[in-house]
Amino acid sequence: MTHTNRPPRKPGRFNAYTAYTWVLQHASEINGDPKRVAVGGESAGGNLAAVVSQMARDKGATLPVHQLLVYPMAGHDFNTPSYKRNAEAKPLNKPMMEWFYKHYLGKPQDANNPYAVPLAAKSLKGLPPATVIAAEIDPLLFEGKTYADRLKNDGVKVTYKEYPGVTHEFFGMGKVVDKAKDAEDLAARELRQAFGNQ
Repeated sequence: MTHTNRPPRKPGRFNAYTAYTWVLQHASEINGDPKRVAVGGESAGGNLAAVVSQMARDKGATLPVHQLLVYPMAGHDFNTPSYKRNAEAKPLNKPMMEWFYKHYLGKPQDANNPYAVPLAAKSLKGLPPATVIAAEIDPLLFEGKTYADRLKNDGVKVTYKEYPGVTHEFFGMGKVVDKAKDAEDLAARELRQAFGNQ
């Protein structure tokens, strides 16, 4: 058995925050601007982007200029209207999400930790502006809409758009799905605006 000085591996959400702070500290080395850094992701990636934004606020760090949340995994309630309606949807369904959460949460009480489940946060005030994109045929639809509504209610500027007739994972299909192309264009416009590139 060998001994190392490396700390134990942390859950992905903490690695995401570490990556974010690394970008802020090393932006000039990669021809970036630390004042124009956004976070974004789809599904579990949307979860991490929301968590990074919350952690940056809570730690008093520089906030992202924008958070792009594409059908984010924001809640932990498997009985929402969209879970009931899309329990057997493809490519993502309720049994899959239950499996994912079983392996994502370190312990059951982590479902109450906003750094694991963004909707568990008591307040979303002071977070960066957000774009939330949702798909109709997706168990995560309700929690994405709920997160967008809570952001708005807490004074955060939010653009929310739900795309009818499409499923989870549609976002990357812009070459063949018109609604995906529209969603990609929306995301690009919102990010350009956040970066100050009108």
